[in-house]
Amino acid sequence: MPARFKDIALDAVDHQALADWWCAALGYRRSDELYPRDDGWTRPAAWPTPIVDPAGSGPLIWINPVAEQKSVKNRMHLDVYGDCEELVELGAIVMRRRGAEIDWDVLADPEGNEFCVFQPE
Repeated sequence: MPARFKDIALDAVDHQALADWWCAALGYRRSDELYPRDDGWTRPAAWPTPIVDPAGSGPLIWINPVAEQKSVKNRMHLDVYGDCEELVELGAIVMRRRGAEIDWDVLADPEGNEFCVFQPE
């Protein structure tokens, strides 16, 4: 086995705001809030921000600060179960609606990272 899955990473110009957005969208929490350190150390705001599923079933997601805006289509993306309209109300942008050709919605987070939304099972 040459590799095994570890985490997911998303880039963002405003990584703190995008971490908050994905926490609201997925019900995640910032790792440092969920698992504070005993020694009082806090992660510097300029560092990447890890967010986690408090139920422990979803992957760890790192929201990484970058200087440049997203400029081309993602080559890799997230697939989620959810409500498209609720995600749009949170600030997602509709890229493509489900229809005759596809059975999912394609949205983008506030920084333009595309993701697919499937109806909950």
